[in-house]
Amino acid sequence: MNITYVNEISAQEVNRLRSSIGFRKINLEQLNASLAGSAYVIAAYSKEEVIGMSRLIWDGGSVALIHDIIVVPQYQMQGIETEMLNRIFDFLKSKLKPGFGIQVDIRAWNNQVELFESVGFQISTTQKRGVPMHICLTNQIELTDNMSE
Repeated sequence: MNITYVNEISAQEVNRLRSSIGFRKINLEQLNASLAGSAYVIAAYSKEEVIGMSRLIWDGGSVALIHDIIVVPQYQMQGIETEMLNRIFDFLKSKLKPGFGIQVDIRAWNNQVELFESVGFQISTTQKRGVPMHICLTNQIELTDNMSE
């Protein structure tokens, strides 16, 4: 499998990837802002077609979030997710100075738990990390926990 990795992706391509796994599309202006505000973006291409992407949100200090580990279904669990994660880790490790540490969070969907554990992530416990919580703010559509709405 000949996969090419680049550090950019269009908002339209991100929405195509999101749709391929049942996630809702995001307004293109908002998505462009999200991509521009990311510390690191990685996209995987097979030939000319985007097949995966991930992005890193990082405060430049001690806290980072890997978001949007998305690979189209027919390419999932073939090493693309791991390669994107390793490239993100390499980026973060290049920023470490003596005595520095970066807490990296990630959200696992479906079959990703084992994959993420295989590269070193640990399942968070409420005793160590608190209870994960979220809120979706919007003025146009109702966002729910249903991924495809």
